[in-house]
Amino acid sequence: MGNSQLDAIEEMALQNGTVVVNDAIEFTADIDAIYVSEDTIFTSIKVGGGDRKDDYITTSGSPIKAGVIIAPIRGVKFSGVQLVSGSVVVIRNS
Repeated sequence: MGNSQLDAIEEMALQNGTVVVNDAIEFTADIDAIYVSEDTIFTSIKVGGGDRKDDYITTSGSPIKAGVIIAPIRGVKFSGVQLVSGSVVVIRNS
């Protein structure tokens, strides 16, 4: 991810705030990016209400390391996220 993309994510976070998801309850919203704040295992990453985790994580059930930014495929927004463990920061542009 180039600096301009990181700058855009930072700008969205500053303008619209963030939500920390740190439990196993599904969080739903129009989500522009997910920042993994500690090693995290995902139950689901949803697009249009359907789980598309396998489109973004190649080994389901394995922890994603802290510091990773998961961005949706161009022109798409995530619609929800649910965790097994860990925590993420949800970045919205709405």
